[in-house]
Amino acid sequence: MEPYCIGLTGGIGCGKSTVADMLAALGAEVIDTDRISHELTAPGGAAMAAIERDFGRDYVDPHGALDRAKMRALVFSDPAEKRRLERILHPLIREETRRRIARARAPYVVLVVPLLLETGAYREFVKRILVVDCDEAAQVARTSARSALAPDEVKAIMANQLPRAARLAAADDVLRNDGELEALRRDVKALHARYLALAAAHAAGATPARDAP
Repeated sequence: MEPYCIGLTGGIGCGKSTVADMLAALGAEVIDTDRISHELTAPGGAAMAAIERDFGRDYVDPHGALDRAKMRALVFSDPAEKRRLERILHPLIREETRRRIARARAPYVVLVVPLLLETGAYREFVKRILVVDCDEAAQVARTSARSALAPDEVKAIMANQLPRAARLAAADDVLRNDGELEALRRDVKALHARYLALAAAHAAGATPARDAP
């Protein structure tokens, strides 16, 4: 039986990685599709030969990794180029995700997929959807502070994501990340206890394909 799997998502800058790290510290198995993508596009990564073939050496940095800034500029300016990149990356990410879920031995798996709700990809793996949420001004401020992106660039990324209200409507569980880190940690701990109980019921054959909220 495959492990009980939670789909974790949220808008850019909402704190998905923070919540995932907290759940991992409590004993969950975290599989992050963005991290897999970075591994695939690192020097020697499984996607790099195809990227260099299809996009040219200009999109490979001196170390042999994807030139992320150059590729980001290309795919945001040309939807056809974005689809071309996705045709390379998505099958590889999906296959690696499937392998990691199958290997997981933790009580439950947290599958971090930023565009889980936008694309519908990976939905067949997950039993519940957890959305990490904060207000949109905080999304812009946090993302600008941690990256080289200007506020307008962050807002452009947000415009390509599902509206906040739609994310919340699709959620089985919501974690608000507007306050102190310790408050978030308490909420994560309570949710972890709930997921342990759901995972135990699933292992005993008592959990339906998609649990009620």
